[in-house]
Amino acid sequence: MTPDLAFAALADPTRRAIIAHLAGGEATVGEIARPFAVSQPAISHHLKVLEEAGLITRRVDGTRRPCRLADGALEEIEGWLALLRRGLEANYDRLDAVLTDMATEEASRKKD
Repeated sequence: MTPDLAFAALADPTRRAIIAHLAGGEATVGEIARPFAVSQPAISHHLKVLEEAGLITRRVDGTRRPCRLADGALEEIEGWLALLRRGLEANYDRLDAVLTDMATEEASRKKD
């Protein structure tokens, strides 16, 4: 899985809702399609996109094809988000330092 494929797949709100549904456990296409106002073939297309992105897997169980979240599917995304989080935290730390310096300078000026 590449993060680009995963993010492209997750850009669609229906696919994000499918991923959220599968977070609760394995489900068939029919079970996944039930809450959506789209056809079962449309849901199957969404599932294909999610599968190609490496976010879900399907298995054969007789005539059923249950879907589930792929093992480690979100690890690359979580790693990328952690990288962004660390960058943002570093920026906030620098901003805190600047604001503290400004407050100290202001207090010093008021004393003089």
